[in-house]
Amino acid sequence: MTDSKSILADLVGIVFREGASDLHLAEGRQPVIRVAGLLLPLLKQPVVGKADILGILTEMVGAEARDRFVKTKELDFSYGIENGERFRGNAYYQQGAVAVALRLIPKKIRSIAELNLPESITAFADKPQGFFLVVGPVGHGKTTTLAALVEHINATRAEHIITIEDPIEYVYEPKKSIIDQREVRIDTADFATALQSMFREDVDVALIGEMRGAETIGTAVTAAETGHLVLSTLHTNTAAQTISRIVDSFPAEQQEEIRIQLAGSLTGILSQRLIPRISGGLIPAYELLINTNAVANLIRENRVHEIPSVIETSSQEGMIDMNRCLAELVARGEITVENAFRYASDAKVLQKMM
Repeated sequence: MTDSKSILADLVGIVFREGASDLHLAEGRQPVIRVAGLLLPLLKQPVVGKADILGILTEMVGAEARDRFVKTKELDFSYGIENGERFRGNAYYQQGAVAVALRLIPKKIRSIAELNLPESITAFADKPQGFFLVVGPVGHGKTTTLAALVEHINATRAEHIITIEDPIEYVYEPKKSIIDQREVRIDTADFATALQSMFREDVDVALIGEMRGAETIGTAVTAAETGHLVLSTLHTNTAAQTISRIVDSFPAEQQEEIRIQLAGSLTGILSQRLIPRISGGLIPAYELLINTNAVANLIRENRVHEIPSVIETSSQEGMIDMNRCLAELVARGEITVENAFRYASDAKVLQKMM
């Protein structure tokens, strides 16, 4: 392999032809793609070497960022191609060898309906203020769901939307709203700095790509309290765990205050998983917590462990239990029983629902 530009174009072409979500390159092995959750080595492609990967990286980010990567051993980036499609990338070292992981960010922002998510979550985007979180493990569609909510706002009302991302993933075309997208290290020093600046930028809606640390979380909660709609994400597994993670990120003497703030500003939490579909592709399963008066009281009183029971018994209020969602997907023939148990929050409870 020698012509980095051609190599990159060939690999990107394979990603599109095979319907892959990810491309993995590592020194000393053949490229690997992920299709419908499964890793597939590209056996017809030659093994890539260090020079190949560094050349491909240079094509995507330029020589300056490549040199920074070689020095720091880590690099987050985004890469756009001529047709408007984009990739989110991370370059890293493993056992002294260079590797790159690329995630495809489709040009088209799909709607909540197209994502097979409950239409009820658009109500959280319709609120003038509040704090709404989409959570789940890495690679389970959180960014795509948030993009759908931002696009819903963009298409339905005139707002000033600011996104703070590392790196920028979906690129929005302003419709009824004006949208400013800020990338960490390029447009702003860090998440905390951008969030503080937001208060002077006449912002209505803020999308925070990821909440990192107490300072960012605290500022986001304050923004939600002071008349802004804040959308963000955390790498947590359930709504209850998310609330605990937020509170626990603060020193003990500040936790009561953050519980009170969170009880007042939180509107809801969607936890989602992408599960292999029997007919092919992936389909989401989800848990939805709505911050009712009962939930707000549990947050204030530090009784977060009771929240799963509230979700289970509050379907009439619009809440959705993950186990029930999984059982319904099995009943509709969308997913296998094995995969339902794999993603269940409580296997015994799921067994009773099947």
